[in-house]
Parts: sequence; C-alpha cells; structure tokens
Amino acid sequence: MGIVSALASNADEGREIARPTESQRDPDWLRDRLNAWIKTRAGQDAVVTGVTLPSANGMSSETLLAEAVIGGQPHSLVVRVAPMEASDPVFPSYDLDGQFRLIAHVAATTDLPLPKLWWSEPDPEPLGAPFFVMSRVDGRIPPDVMPYTFGSWVTEATPAERTAMARRGIGVVAQIHAVPLDGAELEQPRPGETALQAHLRRLRDFYLWASRDGVSAPLIDRGFAWVQENMPAESDPVLCWGDARIGNIIYDGFTPAAVLDWEMAAMGPRELDVAWMVFLHRFFQDLTELAGMEGLPAFLTRDQVSADYLAETGYELRDLDFYTVYAALIHAVVMYRIQTRAIHFGQAATPEDPDDMIMHRKTLEAMLDGTYWESIK
Repeated sequence: MGIVSALASNADEGREIARPTESQRDPDWLRDRLNAWIKTRAGQDAVVTGVTLPSANGMSSETLLAEAVIGGQPHSLVVRVAPMEASDPVFPSYDLDGQFRLIAHVAATTDLPLPKLWWSEPDPEPLGAPFFVMSRVDGRIPPDVMPYTFGSWVTEATPAERTAMARRGIGVVAQIHAVPLDGAELEQPRPGETALQAHLRRLRDFYLWASRDGVSAPLIDRGFAWVQENMPAESDPVLCWGDARIGNIIYDGFTPAAVLDWEMAAMGPRELDVAWMVFLHRFFQDLTELAGMEGLPAFLTRDQVSADYLAETGYELRDLDFYTVYAALIHAVVMYRIQTRAIHFGQAATPEDPDDMIMHRKTLEAMLDGTYWESIK
C-alpha cells in the first residue's frame, strides 16, 4: 500500500476509532437531553433544534454541533463532551471544566480571537459526561486529513499569504505566552521540580499508563533517556498552549479568527510551544515528501519561526534542538497511545516491532542520532 493510500485508510480508520459504534451517543437522544438542559441555563424559551456529530470527530473528546434558539435569536453552538469510558479514551483523565475556565482566563486577559463561551457543565448526568458549550466560528482550518501539505487552501496560497499566515500564527503563540499565570489554574510543579521537569514527569506517567498492558516501545524509552540526559537550563515558565499548531486555528482568509483546543495547556518554557509548531509541520512535510510530493518545505521553518517569535516578543529562543526532539517524543507517545487504542478496537494488528507503532519513527531516530536537521534542505 502506498503512503497516500495508507494515510487515506488511516484517516478513515481514525474516524471510526474516534467514535466506535458501541460508544456513539445517539443524535436524537443528545438533542432531547441538550434541549432539556439548555432551558435550565437560558430559560424555558430556549430550544435546541438540532444536533449533529461531525464525521471527523476528534479522538480526545467528542464534538457536537448544535443549532439553538436563545433569547429569540438563532445560534450555532459547539458542545465539547468528555469521552465515554466505552471509547477507551486517548488520555486517562479529562478536565473540560478546567479547560473552560482557562479559556475564560485567556479571554479576560488578552485580545486573542476565541469562541464565545456559554456554559460549562461538570455534572455528567445531562449528557452522560461533563461538557461545555461555546459559539461556532466560521472560517477554515488547515486540514489534518489529508494533511494540508498534500494539497489544500494552504498550498494553493501565494508565498506572501503563507508568510503572513505563519507570522500571525506565531503571533498567537506569543500572545498566549503573555497571559498571566496568576489565575490560569495550571498544575504546579512539585517541590524541587522545574516546569519542564514536571512536564516530562507527566509525559512519562502518560506513557506508563498507555503501556500498562506490558508492551513498550524501545524507541520511546530511548527518547526519555535522551531527554533526561540533555535537559537544558530553562527560561521562565509561561502559559503554554500545548497543542500549538496552525491546525488548531480557524482562519478568516489568512488571519486567525479563533484559537481552539486547550487540553494540552500547561506551565512550561516558551520553547515547548514553538518547537511543537515547527515539529508538527515537519511531521506533515516528511509524510508529503515520502509520498513524492513537494509539500511546503519553506513554510514554518525553524529559522523563520524563531525570527518571527523574536520580532513579536523580543525573546531569543534557546535550545531548539532539544525542544524539537522533545516535541517528537511527545508526539511519539501520543501516536503510540492511539495505536494501542486502535489495537483494542480491532482496527489494527499488534506489530512485531513495537516501534512501528510510531508513524514518525525514522524522524525520531534521526533526531536522537543528531542527523535529522542536516538532511533538511
């Protein structure tokens, strides 16, 4: 199977793994339950007229699209619902109410474009799991399936438009890093830990949970050892977005219209976010080049991203070699967990070599060997 057809197959599988049949919530049931609940928040005149479940729903939580009339006005809403236990969730715990409060804090302290928040419901009784409600924002998002590098409105843009898009994306990251930590309600490092050490501890705990059935990936173990041995001196901690990438931004043209997905937010050095943005683009770009396509090799490069960040903040990023390896390790752990979940649902077979569960195996190997960046033209 060629790389393009394999990615298409994985995309179809991913949607099924994200919402396996036995764990889907019925749209009619959801509409009725959400309709009853919304009256408790917006009054008896409020009504939910429809609920749909997008086919490309995410794997970390469930997203519902709802139409409602509130105060006599129509509203298009997004409902983020914690996953059901039957779906074998990607992460061991979900604090949607905490995400809601964090978004509210960011909204109150910056002028970042964010969806309007309506309500958070930590009680699982109304929909079977905690959820929160926000307004839907119109616009376009760089696609993950197929990746935007394979041919999309991003590849069809002019170089000047992509340059502006990248610069504005880095501007979003810079604004997030300026959010006051006081009031952000982030998990604090333990006594004697730095923010980066705490981040690494939580990643290791996640990996141990994901590999609890006894199958571990030697490459991931090697990555943890490398990171531990090469920990740099840290910059002062900031609010890190966590999943800092253009695929989590809704664009109006080439201007950010809404910043999404805060579940990986944490306190940490600002290089965490910048390296993640660079690495995730390289992940897509490497897949594109394996498929024999040009992709976007000059987009979101380390040098340009660093220059844009310096221009936005006056801060010169440090140790990006380390942080891009760490980003690749984080992504490896997430990909490993997604594959164990796919195996659980019978969507994938257990490979003979556990390292094959990591889609970007060769990239991580080259990064650990110190040969990856010299191969990038």
